[in-house]
Amino acid sequence: MTRTRFVHQALRYGSDTEFLAGTADFVTDGLDAGDAVLAVVNPHNIALLVETLDDRSREVEFVDAHDWYDYPSRTLGRYHAYCDRHGTGRRVRVIGEPVWAGRDAFETREWMRYESLLNVAFAGTGHWILCPYDTHALPSDIVRTAARTHPELTDGPADFTDPADFGAECDALRPARPPASPDDLPFARGGSAAVRQGLAAYARRVGLPEQRTYDLVAAVHESVVNALRYGGGRGVVRLRSDPEYVICEIRDEGAHSSAPRPPFPGHLPPEPRAPGGHGMWLVRQLTDLVTEDLDPSGSAVQLYFRRPAA
Repeated sequence: MTRTRFVHQALRYGSDTEFLAGTADFVTDGLDAGDAVLAVVNPHNIALLVETLDDRSREVEFVDAHDWYDYPSRTLGRYHAYCDRHGTGRRVRVIGEPVWAGRDAFETREWMRYESLLNVAFAGTGHWILCPYDTHALPSDIVRTAARTHPELTDGPADFTDPADFGAECDALRPARPPASPDDLPFARGGSAAVRQGLAAYARRVGLPEQRTYDLVAAVHESVVNALRYGGGRGVVRLRSDPEYVICEIRDEGAHSSAPRPPFPGHLPPEPRAPGGHGMWLVRQLTDLVTEDLDPSGSAVQLYFRRPAA
């Protein structure tokens, strides 16, 4: 069967045999059709595919999932970049197996959101993404959610949830906002230089490496610029850190505007010549995790930067 529209499927497997049954023909059918094929899976599954595909494995690009699936927004950016490079005039087929081990509840939820967002991010393309889920290794709630974030399952009917509705569920469980502290940095028009200096000093004080300090300053500054432009012209950056993250929350006082909330803010790469949308995309590419509560009466964006291991 020839399929020309975007396809996003989940493959639930419980053994090496089931994994290969769901992936080997997917790869060879794609190669026979002239598709670009990318397999981003764990090292064990890479070895299985290489052995099964034999000489044809040289036509496939393999990537260890642990090197690819670090944070959701950056992973989405990698897939967009790969499809831009290899998908001109042909379909890209991806076997993409997210890394779920070692994630806390917040991170797991954001990876679930990422799986849902793929349906929006590639909706206008003809690409095909197959996402394996190991039913023996993964918690049952992650496996169940695959049926809500993928329009198709390879082994039965899906229970697909619209990405906007799924995202709203994730938003309802966002972490609590940080309280006020002496490290808060108020901002208003004309005062962004002092905010940048305060951010850099705080990041160094809590032990962020120099490059991540630069990323933090750039991402928070871009969020402050957005708050100044759309959020009433003033606000505060609240800073705190825990053993895992340095967290920066940018609050504004609200523009008291009835303008609708933008859909999926910063999750989708803007067109190069688009008049807007570049700022939040950049923020998400520089930041490990982001949550936002956008409201005309006052918005809050939380940026999370992982602290280096002790």
